[in-house]
Amino acid sequence: MHRRSSSPSAAVAAGGLAAALVLAGCTSGSSADGAPSAPPSSAAASLDGSGSATAVVPSRASTLVAGASADALAAGASAALFTSARRALLVGADDTDAQQTAAEAAQRLGVPVLVAGDAGAAEVARLGAQVVPVGRAAQDGAAQRGLVVADDSATLLGRGEDDDAAASARPQGTPTAVVLTTGGPESGPAVATARAAGAAAVELPGADPRADAALVQQLGAAPQVPVVALGDAFGPGERLDERLAVVRTGVQLPGPAGLGGQLPLSGRRLVALYGHPGTPSLGVLGEQDATATIARAGQVAQQYAGLDALPPAPALEVIATVASSSPGADGDYSTETPVEDLRPLVEQALGSGLQVVLDLQPGRATFLEQAKAYEDLLALPGVGLALDPEWRLQPGQQHLDQVGSVSASEVDATSAWLAQLVRDRELPQKVFLLHQFRTSMVTGRASLDTSHDELAFVVHADGAGAPSEKEATYRALQAGAPQGLAWGWKNFYDEDSPTNTAQQTVAEQPSPVFVSYQ
Repeated sequence: MHRRSSSPSAAVAAGGLAAALVLAGCTSGSSADGAPSAPPSSAAASLDGSGSATAVVPSRASTLVAGASADALAAGASAALFTSARRALLVGADDTDAQQTAAEAAQRLGVPVLVAGDAGAAEVARLGAQVVPVGRAAQDGAAQRGLVVADDSATLLGRGEDDDAAASARPQGTPTAVVLTTGGPESGPAVATARAAGAAAVELPGADPRADAALVQQLGAAPQVPVVALGDAFGPGERLDERLAVVRTGVQLPGPAGLGGQLPLSGRRLVALYGHPGTPSLGVLGEQDATATIARAGQVAQQYAGLDALPPAPALEVIATVASSSPGADGDYSTETPVEDLRPLVEQALGSGLQVVLDLQPGRATFLEQAKAYEDLLALPGVGLALDPEWRLQPGQQHLDQVGSVSASEVDATSAWLAQLVRDRELPQKVFLLHQFRTSMVTGRASLDTSHDELAFVVHADGAGAPSEKEATYRALQAGAPQGLAWGWKNFYDEDSPTNTAQQTVAEQPSPVFVSYQ
């Protein structure tokens, strides 16, 4: 595969939560364990379906229930959502039939569901409860730990008109909290406890609340509603707090109908037109005006519809700084497009549901220097950053005499700055894209810091050529790559021989999640 042909230029949410709850003294923080001895609370409410339990609105903005077992998660959910209970339902960790029965009873009675284990026994003691065992495993567990079995267990498990009346009389539609779960079977009793306390349960298989557009909409509309996250997958607590602070802004990334959330590559494939506005020689993005460019991006993206599980989302990759054959007034061999010249296209694209990535060809400037010049645009939700090492010159070099390169440390300095911008402004995650068609283009690449939670780090296989050459490059770039990367691919209309079809592009392994066209 040969270098790509950008010639240097000398001139150029599902239904919302109920109305915000009245929460006194709500503060940010996360629980380090699943069983606080006396959870701070507000707006306590008695849920007397004959279980005489008192559910609470957690006063922490976010609570992380640590652990991974059904026992720990159920006990942690109870500790976060109940101050006391005269009765608690008890189930075996693997007894799914008993858990279903208990979940239905808990909803009627308004009492927690605990699992027969050490954490469950400790929570029974904290609540001051007698247990109602459901199933043989629960009965054996209660006996082994000396738990007091309620003498009205059979009556409580029986479904009666009084129970139904008590359940229907309890307030409906105003969640005490949002409880997050990965959806695994170990979370079943904890979710039953949450629902019994009047909380809403949200399933997040990836354990990142920013991925769920409906949750972003809900917490954006009611940011004071506290969140309880079930399990270690949602941790550590500081990261959970930071993610939820962004979710509570309610800001959605641009995208086609049905896509949103705050993770730019979650549940979608970005398909982008590449180039510089008004300059056809630098890519297809510059072959038409802004309105036609946006329409064309949508048409190209549509070619990927239905090819696999990832729906396509149109995007633009805009060259913001263009490699130049002359040094220019600042001597950096790069022509920087003024922010205000790019703003109309960027804002029109965002408003039309397209994400935008700004591409830097810095010459002898550093990527960090140039990125900072575009801070106003990078502060917009849905605007990411691409680094183009082909056009990063070392002292004494000139464009096209050699393929440029950048050190991993310079990439890291740029990604760290961008991640801090995202944190400071509580923005959705941003695409951070690194172009490559030779491993030598990023020196020390194995040491790249890809850990920033604020960034979706993509290595983009650049360069034109025959399909076999491009595939070989794609495999070579993957060898020895650091963890935490997503993968991108570029198709050239004129220089590839021939150009991959959408089906062929998707079939590359790993299947690219960012595809651009030049």
